[in-house]
Amino acid sequence: MKYSILLAGAALAFAPMNIAQAANVEIVTQNPVIELSVSEQVDSAPDTATFSTGVETRAPTATQALRDNSVQARAVIDRLKSLGIAEKDIQTTGINLRADYDYDQESRQNRFVGYVVSNQVSATVNEISRLGQILDAIVSSGATNLNGPSFSISDDSKLKDVARERALANAKSRAMSYARAEGYSGVRVLSISEGMSHQSDAPMMRMEASASNSAPPVAPGQVGTVVSLNITYEMTR
Repeated sequence: MKYSILLAGAALAFAPMNIAQAANVEIVTQNPVIELSVSEQVDSAPDTATFSTGVETRAPTATQALRDNSVQARAVIDRLKSLGIAEKDIQTTGINLRADYDYDQESRQNRFVGYVVSNQVSATVNEISRLGQILDAIVSSGATNLNGPSFSISDDSKLKDVARERALANAKSRAMSYARAEGYSGVRVLSISEGMSHQSDAPMMRMEASASNSAPPVAPGQVGTVVSLNITYEMTR
């Protein structure tokens, strides 16, 4: 007879013979199987920030709007480079041209007034302590919008190792609890699959360019490195 018991995220499948499949390899088991999904997060201060900025221009003709925008966008990119941001960390993310209309209250119709061009770039900063200064400087150079920042860790391999070890220990402890409850003395791993993600306590913010000379305050908070494991165990005597 074959049946299943679901307990707190664990599936205990009892049958005379169960087959667990991982990486196209069939594993034959003689005892019940436990399937667990566990996640562990390790928080740490970020060392990298990414934001986007850009320029929007308007002109009577598409050609003039694009030319004006190109001049201002080049000034912003040059300013980013002069602030110490490497060329490889600056990337154009979008150039858009559209017709511009103004609603006429008297005629109650849209009136064509020209064209709008926008040019957006993203930039990565490796010195978070300078982020506020950099944002203030690019606005002064002609940027008309800012989006971000988002924070990350440039090398999180050690944090992943810590999260992985914690997840394995947690899963093993839970599997042993289920095994003992069913009269078994141990467990053995049949398969493991892994997923990773990052969580930041600092939300994305949208900041409109202003004429203020003071650098905006920046609070990077903490970034969480998350390792998620799906592990299948066989109960053992």
